[in-house]
Amino acid sequence: MINLEDIAKTAEYLRAFEKEMAELYEQGKMKAPIHLAYGNEEPLIRIFREVNTDDWVCASYRNHYHALLKGMSPELLKEKIIEGRSMFIMSDEYKFISSAIVPGQLPIAVGIAMALKRQRSKNKVWAFCGDMAAETGVFHECTKYSARHDLPIIFIVEDNGISVNTPTQKVWGEKNSYDLRRYQYEKGPYPHHGSGKWVIF
Repeated sequence: MINLEDIAKTAEYLRAFEKEMAELYEQGKMKAPIHLAYGNEEPLIRIFREVNTDDWVCASYRNHYHALLKGMSPELLKEKIIEGRSMFIMSDEYKFISSAIVPGQLPIAVGIAMALKRQRSKNKVWAFCGDMAAETGVFHECTKYSARHDLPIIFIVEDNGISVNTPTQKVWGEKNSYDLRRYQYEKGPYPHHGSGKWVIF
């Protein structure tokens, strides 16, 4: 069983599960690709200490640890993985989704957060993505939209420093600054489209 207070034991439990999945994969027992995790156990366990049972977790295709920490049984998860669903584990029961698309889970997470807000729910959404996904426009749209609408969502970037097998900053550019210029002006007499006059009611 998962014990979030015992980090060392839980980390060992997570690694043992992935080791078993790796062995099954190497034996040709999987019907689809898998993305295994290793090395991020401790910070992930600490994050899940804050996740409530009724909170939603939206993870990427590297999601086995997240599903287990959310409460999914290893037997059920193993069954789904063998069936070929490793990269898109879904469960209403555990309020858990994942996506094989980079970063496909993020807009879904924002939608769930919007629904929770409209329902006046006290629950949150925990949206996980990798550092490659965090460089995409989708990530920035989702974080900005969520901030502007005050949505109950927390974004977590899992940074292993690589995009597939290439250092992320080499893929996206090591220079993090760019030339952005902004000027302000007062709108003229024309409406948004065409010509005419403004009518005030």
